[in-house]
Amino acid sequence: MKTLTILGATGSIGQSTLDIVRHHRDRFAVDVLVANANIMQLAADAREFGARMAVTADEDRLEELRDALAGTGIETAAGEKAVLEGAARPVDMVMAAIVGVAGLKPTLAAVEAGNTVALANKECLVSAGELFMRRADERGVQVVPVDSEHSAIFQCFERHNGARVERITLTASGGPFRERDLQSLHEVTPEEALKHPNWDMGAKVTIDSATLMNKGLELVEAYHLYPVSADQLDAVIHPQSIVHSLVSYVDGSTLAQLGMPDMRTPIACALAWPERIEAPVERLDLVALGRLTFEAIDPQRFPAPSLALAALKRSGNATTILNAANEVAVEAFLQGRLRFTGIVSLVMETLDAAEREGVLGSLSDLDDVWQADSYGRRRARELAPVLQAQV
Repeated sequence: MKTLTILGATGSIGQSTLDIVRHHRDRFAVDVLVANANIMQLAADAREFGARMAVTADEDRLEELRDALAGTGIETAAGEKAVLEGAARPVDMVMAAIVGVAGLKPTLAAVEAGNTVALANKECLVSAGELFMRRADERGVQVVPVDSEHSAIFQCFERHNGARVERITLTASGGPFRERDLQSLHEVTPEEALKHPNWDMGAKVTIDSATLMNKGLELVEAYHLYPVSADQLDAVIHPQSIVHSLVSYVDGSTLAQLGMPDMRTPIACALAWPERIEAPVERLDLVALGRLTFEAIDPQRFPAPSLALAALKRSGNATTILNAANEVAVEAFLQGRLRFTGIVSLVMETLDAAEREGVLGSLSDLDDVWQADSYGRRRARELAPVLQAQV
């Protein structure tokens, strides 16, 4: 039995993880479930999977969680300290699926405890990639990527031939606005942007997919996960979302991982690594699909990937600021305070302000990460109304 802790248990990745566990109860035992405010779902999952501990990040919801689990013998806790303690409990694997920079501290706590980490949180690498991976190496912790793109690379990247890799290519569906008239993009509503053509994801990730900022963040992740330079990374549009990433070698070979767009496949790969287990997903039928197509990313329609790569080459904390500004921008868009086209523009303006104000610099420790993150959020909030008024 492999023991699991799931950080972000009530979110999209957390629920898909539990579905894999549901189909393999003889292989996995749930130790800790960590969530934010969805207490009823957290309690229901803790009951169903016989978790030893359930933790809510919201201190004000502890009594509600205790009441929901009364008589079960399941330990309950609440607050940031409890989340960190839950993440640090010794288990075979921690699924790190808390969305946003809020997932960085708990995932680092899991690393410090020496737990293998199935990484579904982008911000650990985008905001603190060098520090995070260095600490994982020092602790001897295996980081197994869960994002479909990085899972694909993980499966195709021959570590013994790492020096013979020419290029890593990530694929992007292009989201719901791949063919929409450019002039009308500023009129996109949150309801339209939340309708992804292929994937079922949470709101933040879905909006990132619509702007292709998710691909920019994933390019930064790939830089930290694999021994390649920023110049060896690129991305292409692949509307069918069947080929999830490609790794090209010096002999002309390109290895690709294919599968239906269902996160339970890369989750199953991570949970069972280095083995493989059955996943309850639709099987790929290439004949039924008929064709797979690819196209270049239009930098006018989708400037985010280029912006993220430029930030990666810019300075140590540039991607930290980029990520913080993007979180603020997405929230403002969802709340109707920023136009869709303003999301990436706000991130760009925030990075330019950081350069003008001499904020860009290296990351020597986590305090530097929090300072850069705080700056990015504050500056983006200051710039958002100005940018919105200019449209």
